[in-house]
Amino acid sequence: MSTLTIVGTPIGNLGDMSPRAVETLRTVDFIAAEDTRVTMKLLSHFGISKPLVSYYEHNRRERGEQIVARILGGESCALVTDAGMPAVSDPGGELVEQCRDAGVPVVCVPGPSALITAYALSGLGETRFTFEGFLSVSKSSRREHLDSLRSERRAMIFYEAPHKLRNTLDDFAAVFGDARPIFLARELTKLHEEGVKTTIGEAVAHYKEHDPRGEYVLIVWGKPESEPDEDSSKPDPVAIARAYVEDGMSVSEAAKRAAKETGSPRGKIYSALLAEQ
Repeated sequence: MSTLTIVGTPIGNLGDMSPRAVETLRTVDFIAAEDTRVTMKLLSHFGISKPLVSYYEHNRRERGEQIVARILGGESCALVTDAGMPAVSDPGGELVEQCRDAGVPVVCVPGPSALITAYALSGLGETRFTFEGFLSVSKSSRREHLDSLRSERRAMIFYEAPHKLRNTLDDFAAVFGDARPIFLARELTKLHEEGVKTTIGEAVAHYKEHDPRGEYVLIVWGKPESEPDEDSSKPDPVAIARAYVEDGMSVSEAAKRAAKETGSPRGKIYSALLAEQ
């Protein structure tokens, strides 16, 4: 039986492609790629010509079954993403699971990882962190996610797109406070690579005056051990309700749902929302 090989690819600089990764892509029967156009450029750079099949968020279940069937039929497949390690904040994890469920061997050719690269550049130097990936595009889901991290003592690593950065930094400030240290890394391994350690408040102010450019890795320092867990660490019911309103819910329904989730008086939340209108 053939195998599925997870292949890490460069996150920017093509010089980071490993010899083993190149050899794997040369020898497999076909390649499953997040965006075949991006992968075609990578293959062309290394003089490789292989059949490509698209495998991404919106076709992963059906296409995954097709890929597994081909491997069971004797073909070998390499799984790549546009940049970095497949199956990390990437639908490739589902393909790996489908292969294992079908008894297909899975191996990995490790490669560059944006989160590890940024963490090394941050100088934080701790042995523990939590990887949170991309936050939801839904305001309410995003705030719920961040509220669950209010008392997190470990560093928190997030991925973020430039067009969402300002809103995410605003949410960070609301949940973690302006003074919390943050490291912002962008365009890693590329010509305009940048890594800046600052505070959340300073980052918010900076990006009000400057347009975000490139893909970001954000590292937020954990809550200091010297800072006790207090009631202030509990989710803000008005903030939760406000997020629901921004997602299109009525003020009344938002206040009702936030009250149910937090145990706070519905009337108080409702009045606070009306005062903001």
